Amino acid sequence: MRLFRFGEPGQEKPGVLGHEGLRWDVTAFGEDWNEDFFASEGLARLGTWLAKNGLLCPIVPEDVRLGPCIARPSKIICIGLNYAGHVQETRAEMPTEPVVFFKATSALCGPNDDLVIPPGSAKTDWEVELAVVMEKRASYVSEEEAMDYVAGYALHNDYSEREWQLERGGQWVKGKSFDTYAPVGPFLATKGEVTDPHGLGLWLDVNGERLQESNTSDLIFGIPALVSYLSQFLTLLPGDVISTGTPSGVGLGMDPPRYLKPGDVVELGIDGLGTSRQRAVAFETTRTPSP
Repeated sequence: MRLFRFGEPGQEKPGVLGHEGLRWDVTAFGEDWNEDFFASEGLARLGTWLAKNGLLCPIVPEDVRLGPCIARPSKIICIGLNYAGHVQETRAEMPTEPVVFFKATSALCGPNDDLVIPPGSAKTDWEVELAVVMEKRASYVSEEEAMDYVAGYALHNDYSEREWQLERGGQWVKGKSFDTYAPVGPFLATKGEVTDPHGLGLWLDVNGERLQESNTSDLIFGIPALVSYLSQFLTLLPGDVISTGTPSGVGLGMDPPRYLKPGDVVELGIDGLGTSRQRAVAFETTRTPSP
């Protein structure tokens, strides 16, 4: 299944991509794509419900806004320096363990919402990433069993304000958490929709110029390793997001560095997980969406 959410910010409704790409409004199912849904075998229950009711669902018009494909999770956990090329371009040392940081859940927004450049920001950067969404509560799980806890995958742009991340006290979360810095979607593809999450092409363009292009086969730490590793230090809850890192081609790694400014357009995609598009706007000229 491919799950999405639609409607105005803060009023999103649940949807499912049906036959021939039709966007089904499944509000009648009665649940949002949140922690309670995943924790209560929601994917299995939804599948049973769709078999009986899918063709009766209203169709969501193409011009309706897409929200983040999951409701606000308890955590957005990000992995840094997880592609060798990105390690090299940032002049960092190759990690021997995953580099872990958090992104505020208030940064979550729809896949095509505007990117709001924060007041005083001069170094807002882009990062195409594969996001993993958890289905089950995970604590102290092994790599061998880790995939049993995964619900599916989504496209994520891990926007980063590099000055705040690297030059303002060394706490990455400050540079990662401004509103609109976490567009996720257009949809969540469940595990059955993705044959091999470690063989997906991913790319990102800025103003039509291809700047990032790689494959998840190049991940230093794969999904089972990340789920198992994180579960040794914290409990992963249903609906939690693990963003697995970005390949080379970010603005920070260019010579000279290149960052986003109002008017720039960022487009990105991952095989089988759709595409998204964000237009950069100045903080003063926009209303910040909230999921």
